[in-house]
Amino acid sequence: MPRGVTIPEPRQQLFAALERVIVTAGPSRLTGRAVTREAGVATGLLYTHFATFDDFLTGYAVDRSFQISGEVAGLAQRAGSGTVAGNLGDAALATPLDTLLALTRLMALRPELAADVEAVLGNGTAGLQAIEHATAGYLSAEQQLGRVPAETDAEALALAVVGVLHHVALTGATGSAANVRIRRAIDALTAGFPATLDQAAHSGGVESLRDWRPRPAARSAAGTTASAGRSTATRADRRRAGDPAGRKDPT
Repeated sequence: MPRGVTIPEPRQQLFAALERVIVTAGPSRLTGRAVTREAGVATGLLYTHFATFDDFLTGYAVDRSFQISGEVAGLAQRAGSGTVAGNLGDAALATPLDTLLALTRLMALRPELAADVEAVLGNGTAGLQAIEHATAGYLSAEQQLGRVPAETDAEALALAVVGVLHHVALTGATGSAANVRIRRAIDALTAGFPATLDQAAHSGGVESLRDWRPRPAARSAAGTTASAGRSTATRADRRRAGDPAGRKDPT
């Protein structure tokens, strides 16, 4: 890049270059020179904004963990709308897969980054932990509505969802094919969950819904029983009154 040209958001430019290096060459090839070469800037730019390369990696991990946390923050508020699988898939894929792949692989190589992230953002925020916690909270909210079975272990299911993301990220899969794999896995994990509140009500998950009505078969059986009862009572009344229509045939 020519000297004197302003670089827009240099930190984000360097973070994006880091992701491209990890996606294309792997985290083991990650160096300051590799990042700045990928970004098309002088090597000194990185050390203008970060004291050391380790500080740069921590800055990246904090920034992307914060981004992921923001993407899933409102997941629990979607309970009762759409489908459970659709909401989980949207949340899991709200962050670009290149970012999930780069962050996951970097933190697998440098596990000490988790503590660095939590020192800034708080417990349970490093890497994909925010997705796990948000997913567990969302599933618990759906249980209250009856769209997730009461016996479901929400925390275990949330861990399984994040496990799918980890596997896809660690195997280096990105693009539309990876998106499809993730959604198919989430569909399988939530198979059989009621898609709507009406279905949840008929399966016994919700105590009452405004539009709930007894099934026609139940009305027919009740009507037949009541009708038979009324006919029996009418014949008995006629016999007591001496009505010939109510007496039995002497033959």
